[in-house]
Amino acid sequence: MRRLLILLSCLLPFSAVAHPHVFVDTGFRVIYDAQNRLTHVEVTWAYDDFYSLLILEDSGLDSDGDGVLTPEEQTELTGFDMNWAQGFEGDFYLELDGRPLPLSGPREPTAEVQDGRIVTTHLRAVETPVATGGDVLTARAYDPSYYTAYELNRPVTVESTAACLVERIDPDIDGKLAQMQAMLLRIDADADLEENDIPLVGEEFATEIRVSCPVS
Repeated sequence: MRRLLILLSCLLPFSAVAHPHVFVDTGFRVIYDAQNRLTHVEVTWAYDDFYSLLILEDSGLDSDGDGVLTPEEQTELTGFDMNWAQGFEGDFYLELDGRPLPLSGPREPTAEVQDGRIVTTHLRAVETPVATGGDVLTARAYDPSYYTAYELNRPVTVESTAACLVERIDPDIDGKLAQMQAMLLRIDADADLEENDIPLVGEEFATEIRVSCPVS
């Protein structure tokens, strides 16, 4: 992530188009039922130190600054990031052989402070449980606007009775940045970037996880 930010800072006016303000380490757990149908995904978000400090201060929590919340403070913190606007996809996307899988809103949220960072989890249900055997399930965590930068460096696990293969596909950052730089060089420096259909870039820098399970 640090390397990516250095590269972005060299791409003006790209840095004015997309510059992350919140940094989140993320991971997730893919959950199947006894019939090997995909039913839920549990997502973990670990916020950066600065954003965590802002949330704690704004909420009046951890006033002694020891990084340890009381049970009452932990209850108050839980769910602070679960008030999603209508249409918000939770910055998490599932597809089965290229077809989007609709997910529920967040359920069963948790929150705690670990080494000065707020770490939360939430559960999302697949609206229609589906057997994925023989197909490829893809999962990506990203903010389309790139206001929030997600880095997939927490565990990714599959909870299934089947022996599923998990493959990680990291983005070609250098190639994506080169494409964007070439596009921006074709635009006048004084042009309105929105009028020139500058694309949302969050997806371009997203790591893709592919899950392949055998036919049961």
